[in-house]
Amino acid sequence: MLSQLSKNNKRILLATMLIFLLFLPFFAGYFGNAWIRILAFSLLYIMLALGLNIVVGYAGLLDLGYVAFYAVGAYFYALLTSPHLHDQFTFISQLFPIGFGLNTIIIVIMAAFVAAFFGIMLGFPILKLRGDYLAIVTLGFGEIIRIFLNNLNSPINLTNGPQGIGGIEPLTIIGNDLSNSITIGFINIPSVQLHYYLFFLFALLIVIVSFRLENSRIGRAWLAIREDEIAAKSMGINTRNMKLLAFALGASFGGISGAMFAAFQGFVSPESFVLMESIIIVAMVVLGGLGNVYGVIIGAVLLYAIPEILRLTARPIQDAIFGFELIAPEALRMLLFGTSMVLIMLYRPQGIFPRASKHNG
Repeated sequence: MLSQLSKNNKRILLATMLIFLLFLPFFAGYFGNAWIRILAFSLLYIMLALGLNIVVGYAGLLDLGYVAFYAVGAYFYALLTSPHLHDQFTFISQLFPIGFGLNTIIIVIMAAFVAAFFGIMLGFPILKLRGDYLAIVTLGFGEIIRIFLNNLNSPINLTNGPQGIGGIEPLTIIGNDLSNSITIGFINIPSVQLHYYLFFLFALLIVIVSFRLENSRIGRAWLAIREDEIAAKSMGINTRNMKLLAFALGASFGGISGAMFAAFQGFVSPESFVLMESIIIVAMVVLGGLGNVYGVIIGAVLLYAIPEILRLTARPIQDAIFGFELIAPEALRMLLFGTSMVLIMLYRPQGIFPRASKHNG
């Protein structure tokens, strides 16, 4: 594992991995843009899993409604960059006749703060809850957000209900619209690859923040709360503030991911934020290893990329072997997902890469 390598070897390995990830989309592009799209969405899920890892892995607070913050970020970006609000509310179109005029990256950052506010709003009423009770309440919170998004089209049409919001502006960087390809010399970089690099940059920043938090006083306070909240409180840790901070930071990562998802897709609807999404994100954290950043990254890639690869390859492989489709790709994906979780819980209950102990003995 990386923790067992010397500093120089670790730096060389990380530099090699960084170069590999920078050139990976060029290699994947030879097989079609669908493969680059899988890489881009894998980075989104890495960000989501790292956000949930703060709440579940560091602070030990089981959150089954994490997808709500993903939805908040997505709808916040959609409402500020689509014509929906201008079409529905006359006073907005009069006040802002040419749109809100905000830079899309600024909106992504604003989405992080809005999601963090919702994280605090969730955290306040449930500060004294633990375990199963906390899981049930957060699950309900996630469903409440989805139901609101699904029904806030009447009497005031704020979210357009189940029809969703379309016409969302793409991300723009230094005047370059990421919905269009860019040519640099003789190299043409398609839109999906540009999104990959932007997602990679944000994911890298979130990984760095996660490592810094893990080794900080805040991270140690979260760990103390996770291990024994009563003992942590007796040692002078303000458990209330630490819990709220965990919810806020975790939610902010979800808000960033949601905003970039909306920009990438150009459309959002409540169907993208169902309970199953929360369960999958929790599974990513548990599969990789609670509290271990490297493990969470591996868990996110395995549980998102492999099922998506099966979506593209399951039918051709079955046609080549059997001459017909024996198992539908969606059924095969869920079968492998369920099987992997059962095997992990049986043979690696702490995850593929469990959090390393900080002490010997």
